[in-house]
Amino acid sequence: VSNNNLIREIPFSICNLTSIMGLSLYKNNLNETIPECIRNLSCSLLDIGLQNNNFHSQIPKNFAKRCMLKSFHTNNNKLEGSLPPLLGNCKDLNLLDVGNNNLNDTFPNWLGNLDQREVLILRSNGFYGKVDSFDVSVSFTHLRVIDLSHNNFGGYLPTLFFEHLHAIREGYEKKVEPEYMEDAIGTVIVNYAFFLSFTAKGLGTEFQLLLSIWMVIDLSSNKFLGEIPKILGELHLLIVLNLSHNYLSSNKLEGRIPTELKNLGFLKVLNLSQNNLKGPIPQGKQVDTFTNDSYMGILDLCGLPLSKSYDTDEETPAKFDRDDDDGGDELNWKFSILMGYGCGLVLGMSMAYTVFTTGKPWWLIRIVELDRQRFAKR
Repeated sequence: VSNNNLIREIPFSICNLTSIMGLSLYKNNLNETIPECIRNLSCSLLDIGLQNNNFHSQIPKNFAKRCMLKSFHTNNNKLEGSLPPLLGNCKDLNLLDVGNNNLNDTFPNWLGNLDQREVLILRSNGFYGKVDSFDVSVSFTHLRVIDLSHNNFGGYLPTLFFEHLHAIREGYEKKVEPEYMEDAIGTVIVNYAFFLSFTAKGLGTEFQLLLSIWMVIDLSSNKFLGEIPKILGELHLLIVLNLSHNYLSSNKLEGRIPTELKNLGFLKVLNLSQNNLKGPIPQGKQVDTFTNDSYMGILDLCGLPLSKSYDTDEETPAKFDRDDDDGGDELNWKFSILMGYGCGLVLGMSMAYTVFTTGKPWWLIRIVELDRQRFAKR
């Protein structure tokens, strides 16, 4: 009964449906609270879709130890409080989307127990504190979409977190068949990554479905500081990396532009504006294609495309290996980085939105496959 004009509250009688496998009430005008008895249904429910309503109060605190949930969507409501740690009982949870609410909490460390998770969206809430305070032994093997934007996270960018993103770091030389993020339970196919919202030009952009090759890290609009971690150059499969501004001030990223970014061979958009970076701009490959707009407001950078030349005591920029640079004119949209002032439009995101809403983006799949095959031959 999703995408209707249902009003008022969810009737408590719904909790008598002890064999129900999916609860899809998204895009209605439901309000009041989410019934606590939902926890009793988590032993049979695979998907809870309550996004785009007017629910308030808190998320139910208790979830059964034998929780079967694959996806939990409460995006775009008015929920308050913290994420209930007992969601950690749902060991097979692939997707957790609680964005655009009024939640207020530190980074939920218990998420490290959910090693099947592929999508984590906490955007536009009141989360705060450091992100790298979780158990360093945790391995985020399958995590491929993480959106922590528009919160109050702070401290240094979470290097340890990046190191554990194995789905984004590894397998870039292997041929991967694009498929939608879904799971099969017996004869039931669960499309758990649907109607997800990302930001384009400051506006929410909705994806009807996502492919498994869609790799996103969005940490924008927080209070992160320090240097850009070199480990980012190892996230070979990344399509979108957004470290752009926050509401109160620009990110305070400093130091030099790491030469490791040369590993992102399909980099299409670079915006490092309004940070405290210094030194020569690396030269070579895709980096040579960027204009002054990529470095606006940074006074201590030098070298092309800027008019400021290198100081006599300044080391010259490291040249990237230009071998295997054939095909540079191809449509290489796979890696996007936005950092600095303003949430600019991510090229890859806008292209993806256009085709994902059609439901069958086959031409896009062919482009991605050609890119990966060319990269694997190198």
